[in-house]
Amino acid sequence: MKNNKLFGILFVCFLAFSMVFTSCAPKKPAVVVPEKTIKAGFVYVGPVGDYGWTNAHDVGRKFAESKFPWLKTVIVESVTEADCPRVLDRLITEEKCDIVFTTSFGYMDATIETAKKYPDKKFMHCSGFKQSANVGTYFTDLFQPYYLCGLMAGTLTKSNKLGYVGAFPTAEVIRHINAFALGAKEANPTATVSVKWIYAWYDPAKAKEAAEALITEGCDSLAFTEDSPTVIQVGKEHTDKGQQIYTFSHYSPMQKFGENTVVSGQLCDWGPMYEQILKSVYDETWSNKDMLWFMNDKTAQLGGEIGVPINPIFVEPLKAKTLDDKFLGKISVYDLITKRLEQFNIPVPSFEPFTGPIKDQTGALKVKIGGKATIEELFKIDWFVDNVIGTTK
Repeated sequence: MKNNKLFGILFVCFLAFSMVFTSCAPKKPAVVVPEKTIKAGFVYVGPVGDYGWTNAHDVGRKFAESKFPWLKTVIVESVTEADCPRVLDRLITEEKCDIVFTTSFGYMDATIETAKKYPDKKFMHCSGFKQSANVGTYFTDLFQPYYLCGLMAGTLTKSNKLGYVGAFPTAEVIRHINAFALGAKEANPTATVSVKWIYAWYDPAKAKEAAEALITEGCDSLAFTEDSPTVIQVGKEHTDKGQQIYTFSHYSPMQKFGENTVVSGQLCDWGPMYEQILKSVYDETWSNKDMLWFMNDKTAQLGGEIGVPINPIFVEPLKAKTLDDKFLGKISVYDLITKRLEQFNIPVPSFEPFTGPIKDQTGALKVKIGGKATIEELFKIDWFVDNVIGTTK
């Protein structure tokens, strides 16, 4: 028994000594694993202050950056197509970007060629159709809200003449002009849409000249694809002088530039798309497959301001005009727009603006009765519907 007690006492002493020795012994420093980071470069066709296309992309970039502490971004503004290869090289070699977003159709070939030089880097090209192992494509299309704006323009016009200031005659812009014209024609079969090209994505001076010319020709409703609020500002100047001009903003919230002229517009929220793409890079699940989103993905929205689909001062005139829809019966334009929004925002849209019969300017039937233009056809479109005045050149 005494031996057992002595053994117990010695064992306890041994444990105590071991603990003291262990606590006094020098400890190995903990291994610090550096946090993984992703650096993304963004190449912009205009200045971030353009209030249009580039501004919308930059808002989306900032949204993604606010979501991820591991994300760092760098931007290059007002990059010409000719200078794009040099800028891409710099973003990879000097800025050490892991992925680069090229945000203009005209950057497509430069993106593909640069990607060949840096196969271990990723590239995402906005609005293009060329892909490779390390080049993906992404786009949010706006033809659905353009159609809805056309419904409003066709309803509100007093002259039955609508105008459109277009940047370049690309399939994207032609598609949007046609959607606007189809909506206008549905609301007002006598309405026409006159197009003036300025051959620039961002040129306020040319946009002003084109807008003024359209108003001189009798257009009292103006839509546009140009990355500044110039067309809206022209509309406000005329409206302030007593000549009501209805305008529709583009890509970014622009109602503040003309509260008495902006009826609605197309808004693009790139944030969710950039969030998904960048997370896939971080998670190493990135794919080069094309990402094409619409209103039901919540990236394309209707309104001159976020959360305001229609400027309240124009709601009553839209409620006062009624149409006979073959499926919905007699319905106000305002209620029709509300219904179309519901149809666009379900997982599989139940209404398509490009539903036949649709004829082109020559009278040729392009979409048969009851037929629907496919996405592939719309993304290659090079013709105008029959109530558009202008050329696709």
